[in-house]
Amino acid sequence: MQADFEVELGDSDEALELPWTAPGGEPRYYNLKRQPELLLNVQEAFDNEELGQFLAAINSAQSLLETCKCDTWTSNELSEEEQSFGGGWKFGSYVDLIFSAEENRYLLAAHEQLARSLCKLLQRVPEISAAVELVIRHCHFHIPGSEDSRLGFYLTFYLSGYGSDATEARARWNVGLKLVENALLQLSVRQKPLVSG
Repeated sequence: MQADFEVELGDSDEALELPWTAPGGEPRYYNLKRQPELLLNVQEAFDNEELGQFLAAINSAQSLLETCKCDTWTSNELSEEEQSFGGGWKFGSYVDLIFSAEENRYLLAAHEQLARSLCKLLQRVPEISAAVELVIRHCHFHIPGSEDSRLGFYLTFYLSGYGSDATEARARWNVGLKLVENALLQLSVRQKPLVSG
């Protein structure tokens, strides 16, 4: 599986506000780590069972991460680079991830270590027509009961599965998502003493 990461921390680069709410109040951020029952309110997970399972696993007590935002899509518009995967269809997704341990949310080195370790693990899995891209960005963590926020980091995990039609692309995305879930849980077991102690 192709896996790579980059860092985007420029003034004009995308950043996340946490918690967030869309205009009109929905969709919005749900703290699934502390209130897993709110997963039923995440429309993307409701529409996609595999994504729902991934969100449940990454927000579980066994994981050093939690999720804050996600989406999925299907497209037959592929870049030149993506055409090397074969097939003319892509099923894609993104999930925004933050560390559960608050101190790590403000450490760029912790995010880089996680991204590097995840890419290394994923590059060892059997070759499938799927690609992972991780992007480290700024996150404004709002302080409860205050107008202030603290600048930290988050990780956007993009996954694309490719195939000759939308069904095959989604099947490969499903395999890729399960591989990433397993890798993140494996890294959680390895790193938990380091990040929470």
